Amino acid sequence: MAVATSGIVIAGPLKHVTSLVIDAMPPTPVSSNVPILVRRAMRKLGQDLRDARLRRRIPTETLAQRASISRMTLYKVEKGDANVSMGAYMNILFVLGMIDRVSDLADGNEDTIGRQLEKERLPKRIRLPRKKFTLPERPYGD
Repeated sequence: MAVATSGIVIAGPLKHVTSLVIDAMPPTPVSSNVPILVRRAMRKLGQDLRDARLRRRIPTETLAQRASISRMTLYKVEKGDANVSMGAYMNILFVLGMIDRVSDLADGNEDTIGRQLEKERLPKRIRLPRKKFTLPERPYGD
């Protein structure tokens, strides 16, 4: 009996094989699970980072080296690939001198929806906890 696994043929009885992995389909890329609006935003961010790099006249090799990433990762970032780690995006922003703008992305002061929801959950009145009433200790024998 012969079994093909990823182009390798194993001949002979399979009773001696403890585990056998047969690749039926390649893994689904993460980007297929990403909502379309997120993909558009990632694509725009990548294009904006590319434009910022070009305005500064920084070659891809230099930016990749300064950001401690490979040129292929930089290429993926500039294409807006959702599979690239956020750390790679942050390193590129740091090298381009744009990292300070990231801290405002999820700033609580700018979160109008979250602040409204929080306001609705606030209690109408606040009650103080009841004090525990304890009897004073009496000596035994009274």
